[in-house]
Amino acid sequence: MRDISYSTDEYIFSYRAAGIFVYENTVLLQKPNNSNDYAFPGGQVAFGETNAETLICEFREEIGAEIEVGKLKWVWENICPWDGKPAHQICLFFSVNPKDTTQIPLIGSFSGREYDDADDDAIWFHWVPFDEVRNITVHPANAAELLLYLDEGVKNFVYRSVK
Repeated sequence: MRDISYSTDEYIFSYRAAGIFVYENTVLLQKPNNSNDYAFPGGQVAFGETNAETLICEFREEIGAEIEVGKLKWVWENICPWDGKPAHQICLFFSVNPKDTTQIPLIGSFSGREYDDADDDAIWFHWVPFDEVRNITVHPANAAELLLYLDEGVKNFVYRSVK
C-alpha cells in the first residue's frame, strides 16, 4: 500500500501515527544519526491501514518489538516548512505497551533494526527521563508538558510556522 503522504509543486501533506511508549518515568524517542531532533516512534499511515496497524508494523520492523496499541492521546496538526515547501502533517499519538518486555532494551539507547549503526540516516532509540525531555529538541515541542497529562483525555494542538 502507498503511504498517505503526497507532494505537489505547491505543498506537502502527510498523515502519521506515533506511539507513546512510557516505562518507569521514561519515554522512548527516536533520533536519526544526522539530526539533533527527537520524535516519537511511528511512521506514515498507508492507505487502507489503521493507525494501530501502522504502529504495530513500525515497532515490529524498526525495533523488533510486538506491541499493543492503547488509547488515542494527542492529535497534532503541524503546518510547517518541509523540503522548501509548506507542509500540513496530521499526526495521531497513541499509548503503546510491549507484549513482551524481553524484546526491547528498557534502558539506555539502541539502534533500529533496519539500519547499519554508522549510517547517517540510521535511527537510534533512546529512553529519555520525563524531566530531561524539556532539555532536548523533540517534536512536538510541547511533549514535556503533554507527558505530564497523559491520563487527562485527548489533547489537540496546532503548530503553525507557515501561512
